Amino acid sequence: MSSGYVALPGDIVIRVQNISKCYQIYDVPRDRLKQFIVPRLQRLVKQTPKKYFREFWALRDISFEIKKGETVGIIGRNGSGKSTLLQIICGTLAPSAGSVETKGRIAALLELGSGFNPDFTGRENVYMNGAVLGLSRNEVDEYFDAIVSFADIGQFIDQPVKTYSSGMSVRLAFAVQAQIDPDILIVDEALSVGDAKFQAKCFTRLQQLKEGGTSILLVTHSSDQIVTHCSSAILLNGGMQLEAGEPRRVINRYMDLLFGKEKRDIGTSRVQPSDESAQVAAKVKAAYQLSKADDVFATRAGYNSHEYRWGDGTASILDFFLAADDKPYPSAITAGQSVTLAISVKFHRNMLRPMLGITIKTKDGVTVAGTNSELVGLRDLQVLLKIGSVVHAESEFRCGLGPGDYFISLGVVTRENEETIPHDRRYDSIHFVVRPHNQFYGLADLEFNMVITEISV
Repeated sequence: MSSGYVALPGDIVIRVQNISKCYQIYDVPRDRLKQFIVPRLQRLVKQTPKKYFREFWALRDISFEIKKGETVGIIGRNGSGKSTLLQIICGTLAPSAGSVETKGRIAALLELGSGFNPDFTGRENVYMNGAVLGLSRNEVDEYFDAIVSFADIGQFIDQPVKTYSSGMSVRLAFAVQAQIDPDILIVDEALSVGDAKFQAKCFTRLQQLKEGGTSILLVTHSSDQIVTHCSSAILLNGGMQLEAGEPRRVINRYMDLLFGKEKRDIGTSRVQPSDESAQVAAKVKAAYQLSKADDVFATRAGYNSHEYRWGDGTASILDFFLAADDKPYPSAITAGQSVTLAISVKFHRNMLRPMLGITIKTKDGVTVAGTNSELVGLRDLQVLLKIGSVVHAESEFRCGLGPGDYFISLGVVTRENEETIPHDRRYDSIHFVVRPHNQFYGLADLEFNMVITEISV
């Protein structure tokens, strides 16, 4: 196997050729000793050597190439060989056959806390990891503030890593690998340990690295992450490469592999909207009072401190209120509940026909739904609003989302000569969770029904 800085042609940064990995499996410990001694003696007396082990092929004849700036997802069931393949590419594991060529600096996050000394502080581990990646102390000094800011573990940076939670460890590990601008970044399921807000932050960083020319290998069980963030994908099963190419096609094959031959009874029960929805709405409206002067958005439960906010500042989204049925700022929402979202917006100059927008996305950045005041025909905003005006806007929807984490983005814009001018945009500013349920599967409930029209014998 060859790895490191090699003369790969053109913009290819990783070339994997016919990689195979075989392990010897011994049923009992004494068989290992027999294998070490007996075959040698048998060869001396011209006998056919006997094997005291079983062969387990973790990988068989894997080949692919990755170009500069590509993000490639590797997906497969547990035990399919994904982690073994990444370890071979990184050079921490030798293949039984085949070769790997890489070009440029490789940063890898293969497992939680890999490369960290638990007795060293976070600060000491940052410098140690930097040295392993070939950085001088001065270079690590340049990156250090960005690493600490991204990890967001506060004063724990000077505490021993063994005192960290699993989430804190992965935050620091990812921050080190992602902030040094590697040529190749390899991530093996580590992001699944972080919370939803941190995952959203990580995928934003991965997008920045990709745009900067970094090639990314991402191992995950999340089909949404593969489709959303990867330019191509590879499906492994039983150590063999079943499919490679366009992510959606690979994911479809993966889903067939998981569920295609299985029969499952799908429950048909649904949570129905309450008959007393009007009374519930009245209770909700009486439960909140939005700010008209100060920006108190960040004080509300559910606020995402990693929001991305920008605009020209001539309008400000000051406050928000979120409720599920009659429960304000819920820790989790149940499918079928009526969700109320209210916001207050202050205008700092005269503004003609401002437009308010709402978008709901998954933690992976997939847009589930969105609307704005123009689409719903909100005539109250289709006028000239004077400086100092404060608008309270309220929206309601039934939660028909699959279980998981979601983010709400808000925005205030105007349009001039077919150009959209952002005044205040708060992307991924509100976080909410939909509780696990078995009412449907997928991203959203389309309220399917099913009837039998005929049975013939």
